[in-house]
Amino acid sequence: MSEAILSAAITGGLSLAGVIVTCLATARKSENALRLSQAVTDTKIEELTREVREHNNFARRMPVVENQIDNIQETLKELKGYHK
Repeated sequence: MSEAILSAAITGGLSLAGVIVTCLATARKSENALRLSQAVTDTKIEELTREVREHNNFARRMPVVENQIDNIQETLKELKGYHK
């Protein structure tokens, strides 16, 4: 009977060791996948931030350009008036 108990204990111990090793390997794979996913997300956020800053700069400059266009149009009207 003790051989059966010893055999069962050894089998149980080895099964437990196998489960532990499998769990650790799965945890490492999941952690690596999470790191990769986070790196991709960080890169996308940085790119979007750059694009938003570029757009904001454009939005700040646009009223200045519109004002310059208005001034140019007024100058053209005045010049057309002189040539009549």
